[in-house]
Amino acid sequence: MTRRSLIIVISGPGGVGKSTVVRELINAYPDLWLSRSWTTRKQRPGEADDAYEFVSVEQFEDRIRNDGFLEYTTFLDNHYGTPHPRPSDDKDVILEIEVHGARQIVAKNSDALLIFLEAPSLEEQKNRLNVRGDSPEKIAERITKSKEEATAGRELGAHLLINKDIASTVEKIRSIIEETRIILSEKEPKP
Repeated sequence: MTRRSLIIVISGPGGVGKSTVVRELINAYPDLWLSRSWTTRKQRPGEADDAYEFVSVEQFEDRIRNDGFLEYTTFLDNHYGTPHPRPSDDKDVILEIEVHGARQIVAKNSDALLIFLEAPSLEEQKNRLNVRGDSPEKIAERITKSKEEATAGRELGAHLLINKDIASTVEKIRSIIEETRIILSEKEPKP
């Protein structure tokens, strides 16, 4: 008997290390499947080609018209969206999305697991944004927006984790996933 896939939402402001944490989770645990989001923003220098599906505004809007997204939003003048996931059997789905998208996921799936990451400090978050090549203006926008995102994450009841060390953050998330699987399996009707 196959189990139902768990939807795991990893969210948090820019510069907290979401992509790095998600990459490590996917590499370490073959029972997880990453849904690659679409975006209309330009690819950053040095950013992996498969970090997003980089598309035009027209392509994105066409996908909306055809009900092609599980969730989508506009964030800092760019569109972001998650196509309807299609993992292979017995894999849980990881969505690396903004808080607004997380809110849409919870509205559609109350069993979704929400994990909200924060940087150890505002200074560290600024450093991480700078290292990845964001302009000073974008960094300022993201820092301002991060305060709203943290409040929203708390309101959604997400598990809050400070991403100080990648390895320990990945282990904490793995532990939360395992606990959630146990809770959900106890809720499932017995044959």
